[in-house]
Amino acid sequence: MRLVLAIAAVSTLAACASMPGGGNDYEAKFTRLSDQCKARGGVLTPTGANRGEPQIDYACTIHGGATRIGD
Repeated sequence: MRLVLAIAAVSTLAACASMPGGGNDYEAKFTRLSDQCKARGGVLTPTGANRGEPQIDYACTIHGGATRIGD
């Protein structure tokens, strides 16, 4: 479930972000998506899609995170 939420969040952020010059450059989009994912403690992993859009072709996978175990 967390992975689905992470994919949705990354896709939404990538779709809403704007770039100077139209933002049609795959490498620039990939770099921005990767930086956003790393900032959240994740790593981009291939989704298996090959649509030419990094936000579809990759998902931000975040390991660890929340726990219910108290200190």
